[in-house]
Amino acid sequence: MPSTVKPAKKAPAKKVAAKKTAAKHVPAKKVAAKKATAKKPVQKSSAKKTVATRAPAKTVAAKNTTPKTPAAKASSLSAAQKAAAAKKAVDARAKAAAALKLKKERDAKAKAAAKERALLAKAKAVAAAKAKKERDAAAKVALKERERQRKAREKAAAEAKKQREIDAKRKAIENEKLRKLREIEKRNQDEQKRQERREAEERKRQEALERKMHSKPYGDDPEFLEELRVLLLETRAATDVDIAIMESEADEMLVDRERLEYDDEDGSSVASDIQRDQKKDLASLLRLKVDEIDVALARIADGSYGRCDECYEPISKARLLAQLPVFMCVSCRASV
Repeated sequence: MPSTVKPAKKAPAKKVAAKKTAAKHVPAKKVAAKKATAKKPVQKSSAKKTVATRAPAKTVAAKNTTPKTPAAKASSLSAAQKAAAAKKAVDARAKAAAALKLKKERDAKAKAAAKERALLAKAKAVAAAKAKKERDAAAKVALKERERQRKAREKAAAEAKKQREIDAKRKAIENEKLRKLREIEKRNQDEQKRQERREAEERKRQEALERKMHSKPYGDDPEFLEELRVLLLETRAATDVDIAIMESEADEMLVDRERLEYDDEDGSSVASDIQRDQKKDLASLLRLKVDEIDVALARIADGSYGRCDECYEPISKARLLAQLPVFMCVSCRASV
């Protein structure tokens, strides 16, 4: 008959855990005794049973559930119980070994994962430290570069400012020079203009003076000039008479002094000498007057008489008639 295999029921998780803990805490002697008792029925059974004991739990459970005859059931009840107990023990050991192996594998995997995580964390930390170091180095380099650029900008700005100040000073100096040159040029132009005006005025004055110097104030009045000439001739003749009188008197006083013996103690000789000298001086003055009358007669001849020798302005007729001869006007004569 075909055997019907029933699936083995899974034990609850709590019971399995209890079995595992029980299997762990079982003494070694008891475990050995159980292994010995479990091996004995296996040796008595056929080869198929030994193979069945080594088979998985599901197949063993399926074979054990095959229907048996009542006699066999009765005869092999104790053996079945023993086999079931041995099977359970084997299954428990197998499960414990599998659980231990699984735990070891999990522990190994956990250790490997932890080691891998530690290595990864260490690598990350090293990479982060390296990146931080690189960032710090780059930041230092950037800071140095910025500082260098800042100093370069400040230096360039200072140089530019200094250059602007130098240019401004040079420009101010050039502007001041140009201003001074313009002022000098303007002063020179003004001075030149003033000089030209002065020269023009001087030329005009000289021309006017020349005209005055060569002017003939009474050239258009010959009758007045003739009258003056007659008066001058008369004055000259009278002056000549006066000169002759003065000289004769001086000579007489000299002759008298030599002829008479004066007493020098009373000082009469000294007084006589003074009077004689006075007459000689007066005669000299009269001779000068005669020379002036001759000059006046010469000017009347050329028509220039009556012109002031200082300002070259015409002398008034009244002055010309009152004083003979006369060569300066009243104002010029007063300022001499």
